[in-house]
Amino acid sequence: MRYFIDTEFSERGPYKPIELISIALVTEGDLHYYAVSGEYTISGCNKFVRANVLPQIEHEILLPLSNIKQGILDFIGDDVPEFWGFYADYDWVVFCQIFGTMMDLPRGWPMYCRDIKQLCDDLGNPKLPPEGKGEHNALADARWNRQAYNFLKGLEKT
Repeated sequence: MRYFIDTEFSERGPYKPIELISIALVTEGDLHYYAVSGEYTISGCNKFVRANVLPQIEHEILLPLSNIKQGILDFIGDDVPEFWGFYADYDWVVFCQIFGTMMDLPRGWPMYCRDIKQLCDDLGNPKLPPEGKGEHNALADARWNRQAYNFLKGLEKT
């Protein structure tokens, strides 16, 4: 099954790990998993994250990474996932960090995320649907990733 992934994260340069702030996985049928981490460092967030991401999660329940990991495992279950993201490189790194390293991902899961932007480029870089309300909210962005994917796959068939 395809899972459309998005994360919000804090990055602080080459000597600090990327820190997960929030994550969402959305299925083709709109089932979703969404969680906000309680383990990121607010003081390490840059101005962009403080202005665009943190206000959207200020009333959310914060979870330890171990709970987020278990939530993802429960959500995906025995499924063999196919992950898709938009400009997904950092999303994939921070996703793998939830499990420890990429080598610690569950058996049978891919060690890569497919990228909607690459699919877009392969199709001549058409204008994608507008993102709309909720940009920089992991759940809204994961849903938009699914919308963009479906739009591009529709173009691919023509």
